[in-house]
Amino acid sequence: MDVFLKSVSALNDETRIKLLKFIQINGEVCVCDLENSFDMIQSRLSRHLKILKEAGFLKVNRVGRWAYYEIRSPLDMFRQACLKEIICLELALPTLKKVCSKKEMD
Repeated sequence: MDVFLKSVSALNDETRIKLLKFIQINGEVCVCDLENSFDMIQSRLSRHLKILKEAGFLKVNRVGRWAYYEIRSPLDMFRQACLKEIICLELALPTLKKVCSKKEMD
């Protein structure tokens, strides 16, 4: 029950919905690219990403000091259904503004 409630609660925020759709569209994205694309301060962005990760929607891959987020796989049916609905929403999303790449971090 706790996992279900965390998942539902995570979806109760427009910014987190936009982040999920943005990551669905763009694939694995570095936190620095999310900060730049959403024009959001790192602490606020990290809080949203932590909530989505704890709710089971995202996974994080760390490369050095950088964190890359992507949609977790596999997802249960509930989260899959949520993401299918989110991708259909007409949301104004920012353009991906890449400022770093994994090749530069290696």
